[in-house]
Amino acid sequence: MSHKTTYTKIAAKIIFITMLVTLVATYIYGEYMKRDAITNLAHVDAKKTSMLVFEALYSAMQRGWNKNDLEEIISRLNRVDSHMKVNVYRSEVVADLFGEIEKDKVARESNTEIKKAIRGEEVLNISDKELIEYYYPVIAKENCLKCHVNASSGDVLGVIDISYPVENLKVPLTDMINFFIIFIIVFSIIVYLSIFIELNQYLIKPIKNFSNLIKNITASQDMRKRIELNENIEEIDSIKDVFNSMLDSIEHQFYFDTLTGLENRRRLTEKLEERHSVFLMIINIDSFQEINDLYGEPAGDLILKEFAQYLKEIMPKEEGLYRLHSDEFAHICTSGMDLNEFRNFAALISEKISQKSFNIDERSEVSLSATIGVSYGSELLLVNADIALKLAKKTKKNFLIYDNTMAMTKEYEKNFDWTKRLKKAIEEDKIVPLFQPIVDTKTQVIVKYEALMRMVDDQGFYIAPVHFLELAKKNKLYHQLTKIMIQKTFEKFQSLTYFVSINISVEDILNKEINHFIVKTLEESGIGHQIVFEIIESEGIENFDQVLEFINEVKQYGAKISIDDFGTGYSNFEYLMKLKVDYIKIDGSMIKNIDSDKNSQMITTSIVSFAKNMNIKTVAEFVHSKNVFEKINELGVDYSQGYYFGEPTELVTPSSP
Repeated sequence: MSHKTTYTKIAAKIIFITMLVTLVATYIYGEYMKRDAITNLAHVDAKKTSMLVFEALYSAMQRGWNKNDLEEIISRLNRVDSHMKVNVYRSEVVADLFGEIEKDKVARESNTEIKKAIRGEEVLNISDKELIEYYYPVIAKENCLKCHVNASSGDVLGVIDISYPVENLKVPLTDMINFFIIFIIVFSIIVYLSIFIELNQYLIKPIKNFSNLIKNITASQDMRKRIELNENIEEIDSIKDVFNSMLDSIEHQFYFDTLTGLENRRRLTEKLEERHSVFLMIINIDSFQEINDLYGEPAGDLILKEFAQYLKEIMPKEEGLYRLHSDEFAHICTSGMDLNEFRNFAALISEKISQKSFNIDERSEVSLSATIGVSYGSELLLVNADIALKLAKKTKKNFLIYDNTMAMTKEYEKNFDWTKRLKKAIEEDKIVPLFQPIVDTKTQVIVKYEALMRMVDDQGFYIAPVHFLELAKKNKLYHQLTKIMIQKTFEKFQSLTYFVSINISVEDILNKEINHFIVKTLEESGIGHQIVFEIIESEGIENFDQVLEFINEVKQYGAKISIDDFGTGYSNFEYLMKLKVDYIKIDGSMIKNIDSDKNSQMITTSIVSFAKNMNIKTVAEFVHSKNVFEKINELGVDYSQGYYFGEPTELVTPSSP
């Protein structure tokens, strides 16, 4: 594992290195200044001192002092400062004229610095012990030639050697100021470069890389990607771990079902997009809503979790298991089964599910059954399996394997087409009512009409609502159709005296907008006494109080109520008494063969008998032949409706009933 650092360590490192470099630079520069100052000052001071010594000796020589007198002067000078030494060495020019002194000769021959000075160089040495040694050459001038007749102007007559230690050296103020200015500039440059280089390397560059990786993950929309960085920074590493953990959590929520822990439909869809040839099985629990209704949703959730766990147990471990939604699960098989083997496998799964009991609590358990749809191949697997599942439910088979005869693609396309046509028809005012006559069975005279919805196509043909009514409900267009039918029917019968029946559903009654529209239209039209509302809902009335409230309200305007298709969903005589209906329309499925079907005759007789006792009028629909008409006349049905008396048309005969 590579060693990780932190931004705290990086900051400390930058500060430490910067301070170290600065201190080293300060020390070096200080030493340089010190050495330079010493050299400059020492040279000046030593030269002045040497010249003073020379002038003193020169004055003595002018007075005729001899060699011993000169030595005495030098001795006295050396006693002025115990740390300072003064020596004088004569050159060969002087020795030739005034005689050789042994120590001068030895010095000239053995001392390198004296040799240099004899050649006319000023020599300054500063030893490691901070001792200044200065060798000053005495150069012959014109006035010197009076005594040194053998010398020429510019010759070196001797060397004055002065040595003394460096003490209390004072650096000039200007140099100090310049030093600190330079120090601050250099220090700032070093700090800036250190920060820029280090932070660019350890902060800016890693964060930029981190940001680019996040952008790549976002752009790819692949929830499986993760941040991979090789930066040795603990903070960046921690951020990476946190971000990857967040992606793990999001991926789990994105791809996994929270209730069962199985992978979800989204993951299955991505798996199928890989276009591998596989078997796909969709497993749907039969009538699961009844479990929720009977035991409540918490119990239903518990059963779903147990069901998912059971599927894990009976499915191959290496294969995929998914929860699509609510009570529907999916399984992908890639283990190389052939079609017959997978058919047997699907049958086995169905059988095992039906034999398993699932616990609701410690004392209660339920049995489940499931319907299975299977598809295979590499394309449209989910769509095809769903088609097979729907067909299996419709035909009450435990499972079906999709084949081309089940294709519903064109059906889906047709639904899209019908939706577009319906919207266009509404926009272009091509939803119209047609009116079918209803006759008095005894007299065969038209007494009222039923308004029937039609859509006019581009060729002018009428299209029955069986083709588009269910789609209208799913696309939230249904209530628009109801309003159009009510408005156009009322306008049509404003100047007529016939009764007219208008179909409405319980859904219309419960819709506040439609409910208000009906009442307002009744109030404004003044023909409520001609209107019959036929309630066409095929199931029992759940919102009974709201329906009864609507009936009582419209009856205040003279309107009447009819129950449509009686004998199917509304075969509840108690409802009829509570709702105070005025008409019962007997379902066409019993009327169309009533001339030959004894059961239909018996049921119709019971309905007619009950209706007469309750003072409710009966209407038989689907009267399509003379035999049917004669039979309903014989059974005492009050009104008849069907193609035997007339088909739906736009025209209504403007005469009194």
